[in-house]
Amino acid sequence: MSKQIVEPLGPGLTRVWDLSETILDTRTDFQHVVVARTAQGISLFCDDERQSTEASQLVYHEALMVPPMLLADSVDSVLVIGSSEGVASQLAIAEGATVVDHVDIDHQTVRLCAEHLPYGYSPEELAAAERGDGPVRVHYQDGWQFLASTTQRYDVVVIDLPDENFDPEAQHNRLYGEEFLRRCSEVLTPGGVVACQAGCPTLWRNDTLIAAWQRFHEVFGTVVYFGSDEHEWAYLSGRADSRQDPVGEMVATLREARYRPASIDEDTLRGCTVPPYSVRASRRR
Repeated sequence: MSKQIVEPLGPGLTRVWDLSETILDTRTDFQHVVVARTAQGISLFCDDERQSTEASQLVYHEALMVPPMLLADSVDSVLVIGSSEGVASQLAIAEGATVVDHVDIDHQTVRLCAEHLPYGYSPEELAAAERGDGPVRVHYQDGWQFLASTTQRYDVVVIDLPDENFDPEAQHNRLYGEEFLRRCSEVLTPGGVVACQAGCPTLWRNDTLIAAWQRFHEVFGTVVYFGSDEHEWAYLSGRADSRQDPVGEMVATLREARYRPASIDEDTLRGCTVPPYSVRASRRR
């Protein structure tokens, strides 16, 4: 009989994952990590929340990375905060980035992902990135502390953390706040973009998305929503200046992009960049 993980989705809501094989079950200094085989292939869970699966990880990571890379004026230097698997770094390199700083506070989880997941960093790639041997440089550090010390400027800054929640003890929540967004904006190059995973657009789970939507509009002159039509997550991208037709610019840039997404085309960009009504209406209240 398979084991199960009961994933919390919201007040009174859970999702049950059947684990046909448990590959890893351990606790790091920061979280409980499980790598297991599910109906979606090899899957990563942190504190009982699904982070990525073999079947859907590319859809997730393209929705996270492709919109901000299209919105930015250039994609030469990229900062990734979180995103333990390493796929975000790889997509940035595929788009032409020559410098990718990957910052994650939990070195154990990053190394476990490289060892056990069939996507993202291989152990050899991670070892090179830890040495700074190549375009990807891994830093095992708190994101806030890294921003306070870096002198690098970035074309794209991506925040990819477990979903924001209302647990006062959850240390990652502070990396979603307005102050942190402003700090991220301060390390941007002109025409640079900050992006983050911003919650779920479904009506019964959209509190964090609405909060992120409002914060982004406080910080950035241009805000672009992207709600994945093949996943359950929404993402926000912001740049300091005001663009009259940012989605049109992104569509045009996609035609010339070096990285060819497997799950996003021009119609996806046009169709997935309109926020749900409840999110848009939240700013008029």
